[in-house]
Amino acid sequence: MSTFFYMLLAFVVGILVGWFIWGRLRGELDSLRGDLDRTRGERDRLRADSDRLKGELDACGRARADLESRLRDAPAAKAGAAKAAAPAPAALMSTPTASAAANAAPAKSAAAKKPAATKTAAPKPAAKAAAPKKAAAPAAKKAAAPTTGKADNLRRLIGIGSVNERLLNGLGVTTYAQIAAWTDADVKRIEEVLNFDGRIAREKWIEQAKLLAAGDEAEFARQFPSAGTASNS
Repeated sequence: MSTFFYMLLAFVVGILVGWFIWGRLRGELDSLRGDLDRTRGERDRLRADSDRLKGELDACGRARADLESRLRDAPAAKAGAAKAAAPAPAALMSTPTASAAANAAPAKSAAAKKPAATKTAAPKPAAKAAAPKKAAAPAAKKAAAPTTGKADNLRRLIGIGSVNERLLNGLGVTTYAQIAAWTDADVKRIEEVLNFDGRIAREKWIEQAKLLAAGDEAEFARQFPSAGTASNS
């Protein structure tokens, strides 16, 4: 009888221990299933973020390619405009020659009528013909003066970093005075090339350039205290 009692007691204890162990294992299994579901959700979210970033990267690549093509076309357009404008100086130079020839014609007729005065009157038309050449020399120097100016540090302006400075230099903009003289049409053209939208007016490039071109450093520092800092661009 006592043996049967001990066997029954051992059986009951075994059932209780097995139920306790099974309950703990089942709880851990449910916890692992929950972790697996959360991991799958994170994986799906990361995949969606990866697809979104790939789309943005492709859009940036297309925008960069479009900007580079515009920058390549800009020098070609400038070269074509320069070639189209090249005959103008020749026409201007031909005008004094024609006037000199017109002045020389009456002198020749007068010389034909009065042969004795030819020797003394000959130097006068030569002096008149030489006068336009002297006048043309300062004009050529004046036209060439803007191209010899020293380039300014455009990165001092808020909104112009190293990338924008290179793009502006590629468009021929190298000084504060050029930016200060921009018209609405110039701003529109520059923003189309640089792919901006109202940024020049929003960051007051022209106002900054006017102060720097005038050499008013104190007023520039007062109105634009963050200019030239690490957060400039």
